[in-house]
Amino acid sequence: MYDYFNGKLGYKTSGTKGIFATIDVNGVGYKLEIMERDFINLPEIGSDLKLYSVLLHREDRMGLCGFLKREDRDIFNILTSVSGVGSKMALTLLNSFEVSNLVGLVLDGNYKELTKAKGVGPKLAQKIILELKDKLTSYNGVIPQKPDVGVSVSSQNVEDAQMVLLSLGYEKNEIEAALSKAMLRVSSGAGAEEILKEALKILSV
Repeated sequence: MYDYFNGKLGYKTSGTKGIFATIDVNGVGYKLEIMERDFINLPEIGSDLKLYSVLLHREDRMGLCGFLKREDRDIFNILTSVSGVGSKMALTLLNSFEVSNLVGLVLDGNYKELTKAKGVGPKLAQKIILELKDKLTSYNGVIPQKPDVGVSVSSQNVEDAQMVLLSLGYEKNEIEAALSKAMLRVSSGAGAEEILKEALKILSV
């Protein structure tokens, strides 16, 4: 329903009930729950602000979650589609790991590292990896042709990065352009996580 809000930061609050930012859009204040990492990076009160958003439907009320980066918002939606992962847990995971690192842990099946996030036990970590890996690597869209990488990088790693970017909602032409540039920056033998991290940097500009 709401893709993003573009306005000015009204105020921000942090307490036991959560971390929030209120954005003023043409005189209307929208209160969005955000993660601590974004809270720290918010601009000064009254400054221009853009937050990518998710509308949450709960049993007793509705709410909004906001993110400074589009990829954080999109992976949040994928995380909350995993049974047993609610909005609070998804925010905790995203606050603990950058998107590229989180995806890398999932692709590598490294559930032990995921348990470093508060409230994530071994069983939930393994469940997240099982369900999330399937969602990230079974995208039904058409996979774009692999870019001319120019360095010795596994085609499987490139394809894994492509799959994740597609699942995050980026267009095929955006992905092709970003990966072509990313290949010029990564080291020889780069893994999917490193490729993805560079591509996301390019796409966020």
